[in-house]
Amino acid sequence: MATLTRTRSRRSPLDLSGDVRRMLDSVFAPSTNWEGEDEMAASAVWTPRMDLTETDDAYHLQMDLPGLSKSDIKIRMDDNHLMVSGERHEESTHEDEDSVHSERYFGSFYRSVQLPASIEEDQIEAHFRNGVLTVELPKSEASRPKHIEIN
Repeated sequence: MATLTRTRSRRSPLDLSGDVRRMLDSVFAPSTNWEGEDEMAASAVWTPRMDLTETDDAYHLQMDLPGLSKSDIKIRMDDNHLMVSGERHEESTHEDEDSVHSERYFGSFYRSVQLPASIEEDQIEAHFRNGVLTVELPKSEASRPKHIEIN
């Protein structure tokens, strides 16, 4: 499960503290009680990169899923817990080809995010275009910031 950390700008490519924190979080993350989540996470072969941003009204998730189609992706929302999973199928090779170098991942993936505010689950919208999954998660009215006017 991803830990939400608010930042105003992207980090420098030379800043390794975020990478070390994510590595330690993945090793020492507490176990979850979500049905099937542990099994899905354990079977994941690769982890797609994602950005999660927040406005007063909603959370906006963008996830890079190149080489997939909409039918390869599953999205589930359960009690402010967003789960995205799926599978990228390996492309067939010819018998006369030998692999010289391979960096592309194939197989199942899984990402999970616990959102800190209540979400209007019936108003969630997901779009998939050019290998990027976009999910709009509108906040409930009760969890939106209240602007108070001074008299």
